[in-house]
Amino acid sequence: MLKPRLLCVVGTRPEAIKVSPVVLELRRYSDVIETILVSTGQHREMLAQALGAFGLQPDEDLDIMQHGQTLSQVTSRALEGLDALIERLKPSMILAQGDTTTTFVAALNSFYRRTPFGHIEAGLRTDTIDNPFPEEFNRRAAGLVADLHFPPTQWAAENLIKEGKDTAKIFVTGNTGIDAVLATGHKEGGEWYPEHEGRIVLLTTHRRENWGEPQQRIARAALKLVDEFSDILLVVPMHKNPQVRELLTSIVGSHERIKLIEPPDYAEFVPLMKRSTLILSDSGGVQEEAPAFGIPVLVLRDTTERPEGVKAGTAKLVGTDEERIYDEGRKLLSSQVAYDKMAHAVSPYGDGAASARIRYVVLNFLGIDSPQVKMWE
Repeated sequence: MLKPRLLCVVGTRPEAIKVSPVVLELRRYSDVIETILVSTGQHREMLAQALGAFGLQPDEDLDIMQHGQTLSQVTSRALEGLDALIERLKPSMILAQGDTTTTFVAALNSFYRRTPFGHIEAGLRTDTIDNPFPEEFNRRAAGLVADLHFPPTQWAAENLIKEGKDTAKIFVTGNTGIDAVLATGHKEGGEWYPEHEGRIVLLTTHRRENWGEPQQRIARAALKLVDEFSDILLVVPMHKNPQVRELLTSIVGSHERIKLIEPPDYAEFVPLMKRSTLILSDSGGVQEEAPAFGIPVLVLRDTTERPEGVKAGTAKLVGTDEERIYDEGRKLLSSQVAYDKMAHAVSPYGDGAASARIRYVVLNFLGIDSPQVKMWE
């Protein structure tokens, strides 16, 4: 009898980081299920780096990316490529994570092909369908067709329930990003900037809605912080997008205490987070990962689909206003009381067992027994 076949579909670096622990967990049960890792290639180089940190590489690569593609072209190429793969492999189920174009395409293909779909990190929401763009639409669309929803927190689960999703299909797992960061955080890695005896502030900014003027304001605020605090080294991993690189280089590229670096792979990025005193970021994953190490995060967005961290006090929304970013950063860098209040807040995002919970639910859905893990609360 043939084993059930499961496709885990990824396209970007964050997806690779959050899906890798699930793939590794499922492959522990390779005697009862075949787990195939599929890459659309939406972020080719950064995706390969992230998978490599977990010793993984794609079993199938759709290789969709071409220079200068529009969002519509990325979507159509991924849709056609994945459809052909589903036709050939005939999976029993498809898993995808989060809110990317790859996730949307995986969900839509699953629906068209009448193949069960499981949505990892389901239920994250903002108030408007185009903020963030296009991620809010992507995750809502994925939720419409999912047979299994894996919200990371109770708040995310409640969003799904409010939308009328069947509670029998909702399983609160914790966030697989915590599985990834805890698995990676204990590994020995090279020390970042051992010659610098002061503090490090880490800045990551890549979201489409922050391109242009918002990123200019972010960069100017970060520059002010470096100028005010003489012990600060600002480290900026630069996104591959040429517009982002040119803008950041023009504003902060010539300062002696600002390091513009290539995006480190995940195994290198985790030690960089741990080495940092403060993180300024518009990344969703960083909002979840940094609190696991007690690092405060100033979120460079006006809204977040991860309000649990803001509520718990591990993160603070500051938007892209230059003065507000500077003021909030200055407060944390100059007041030990303010800093400790955020650094010592308890992370609400998980305990490192989300992948095992997903494995149990998926195998049970496919009629396969495996060890049960209590759901995250």
